[in-house]
Amino acid sequence: MLQYDDSAFQYFALSFITLYLLPSWYTIACKVYKVFIGLSDSDVGAVVRTSTEKKKASELKKTFKGINTLKTKGFLINLLITVVLSIVFIYLITCLQEHGEVNAFDPYVILELDSSSEMKAVKKAFRTMSLIWHPDKNKNNPAAEAKFMLINKAYEALTDPVAKENWEKYGNPDGKQSMAVSIGLPSWLLDTNNRNLVLMSYLLIMVVIIPWVVYNYYSSSSKFGEKDVMYDTYSWFHHTMNEHTILKSLPEILAGSAEFRQMNMPKTKQDKEDVGVVMNAVRTQMQKPKFNHPVCVKGNVMLHAHLLRKTDLLSDNLKPNLYEMLKKSNALIEAMLAVCQHEDWLQTALNCIQFGQHIAQACWLKDSSLLQLPHFTDKEVKHCATGKQSLQAKNITQYLKIPDENKKGQADFTDEQKNDVLKACGLLPDITVDTKMYVDDDEDGQVYEGDLCTIEVVITRNNVTDGDKATIAHAPRFPFPKLEAWWVLLGTREGKIISVDKITKPEKTFSHKIKFMAPRQGTYEFDLYVKSTAYVDLDYKGKVKLVTLDNSVLPEYVIHPDDANLEEEPTLFEDMMNTNVEEDSDDETDSDDDDDDDGEEETTTKPKPTETTKTKLADLKNARKKAAAAQDQDSDSDDDSDVEEVFTDK
Repeated sequence: MLQYDDSAFQYFALSFITLYLLPSWYTIACKVYKVFIGLSDSDVGAVVRTSTEKKKASELKKTFKGINTLKTKGFLINLLITVVLSIVFIYLITCLQEHGEVNAFDPYVILELDSSSEMKAVKKAFRTMSLIWHPDKNKNNPAAEAKFMLINKAYEALTDPVAKENWEKYGNPDGKQSMAVSIGLPSWLLDTNNRNLVLMSYLLIMVVIIPWVVYNYYSSSSKFGEKDVMYDTYSWFHHTMNEHTILKSLPEILAGSAEFRQMNMPKTKQDKEDVGVVMNAVRTQMQKPKFNHPVCVKGNVMLHAHLLRKTDLLSDNLKPNLYEMLKKSNALIEAMLAVCQHEDWLQTALNCIQFGQHIAQACWLKDSSLLQLPHFTDKEVKHCATGKQSLQAKNITQYLKIPDENKKGQADFTDEQKNDVLKACGLLPDITVDTKMYVDDDEDGQVYEGDLCTIEVVITRNNVTDGDKATIAHAPRFPFPKLEAWWVLLGTREGKIISVDKITKPEKTFSHKIKFMAPRQGTYEFDLYVKSTAYVDLDYKGKVKLVTLDNSVLPEYVIHPDDANLEEEPTLFEDMMNTNVEEDSDDETDSDDDDDDDGEEETTTKPKPTETTKTKLADLKNARKKAAAAQDQDSDSDDDSDVEEVFTDK
């Protein structure tokens, strides 16, 4: 008889809990190890190369290292569940040690006796337990009935010689058994007193909890697309951006992203006043707002405070909001570029990349690119633009070409500040770009219409020594580690995008391949852009020329006879379909033959028209058409004779 087995349930519960506990404790241990021991400063981007990076490094250590990093909601919930399940795990092990094996038939255990008990004690225990578990005293209790049967079987195994021999030999008083089966659920499920509780728990789990979890997971995951950007954000970018979008309008567009709508909604009067104070300071550098929604206004103001280096005006309530916006800015700018690529807006894509550069360096349109250097202000920028023509530097590119001993703008700097400037100059990228165009498996080096062309772009970092790799970008005002990466764009002279790719390779020399189909015959010139993700005015722009020839001059491709035969062979699916069609046609033919045999005396088979008959019918139709045309011109009598003559001829 099948029975609910507590020990079997405990073993099952242990196995099931272990599936969660092992990976959970491993994950917790790894996270704790990384936070306190295994995570170096460079791993979290807390690299100090200049004195201006000290504050950023300190903030990154607080964010990614220490006990505060373990206070996230997900980690705490997982830790709580793991601890509770661990306690349950220990309790189950304790129960198993006390109760023994799963579903083992031991008459002494069933009768609650020692294995050395005498027959007198066995009989006494049998009488006592029989009275307790008798079905007449436990009506409508399946558990009591099962217990009573076990007691009788245990007594039989100890008093009947044959049953005792079977138990000692096979472990069962009934003899050798093919298979012993029990139900791995606790016995208290059979208790009638727990029936309502079990039913309510089942309904709560199956009808409420599980559907609620599935709904929440689906509703949250269905809101996000690639790179964890919300679909509403993509829709917003499609709505607000076009091929004429200028750089100055991008902060407002970014501020309207769906990720910020709940966070940036002003909740109190004080929030509105704080935003108003900052707006008065940055209003002159802002484009006239197109959207007056409070979320767009607040986000736009905070982004301009960062771009204009006026974050000290932000209140303690606004700074965390700006921090979250900058944290998601990289992914959102890539989403903007995805929209531009989908719509073929080359200039807008270039503006989006430049916007990302400005966010990384905290400078805006009217600012000089020299402000990327540590300790530089407008005063040092003006000083660099004066003096001899050969030593003037109006942008960062010109400044890097000047020898270190002749670099201006450092007259009032301390030795430490001067070293910071020189170190930063060594970190800023100096690249050389080489391009090569070819067609795979091409022998004559010509490009014909419809060929698959490949443009290989080779980028060399001249500021990186052989064997070394590029490090984290020098962006002390951006609160997160910024990897040095490059956008490679290929576009047409008409402003259409052919390819947009982000390259994150840190090697000194690396390459990227752009593949596209050659256009029709003619001469083309494409624009190639290699733009940094972290620095302003350190980009590359070049031309790629392509001459395509008419593919009609190429020799005609002749298929090999063996290949042609292979193409004519039917596929497995076609073989199956043809087989089915033939079987169906055979069945129809057989049925038609049977019908013809049965009705042969009553009906006659209608003969099929021959080719001669078809020709005569066609001539007859033509003759009738001619007769109808003649009838409109001649009299009735003449028409009749003409018609007779025509039909006679035919």
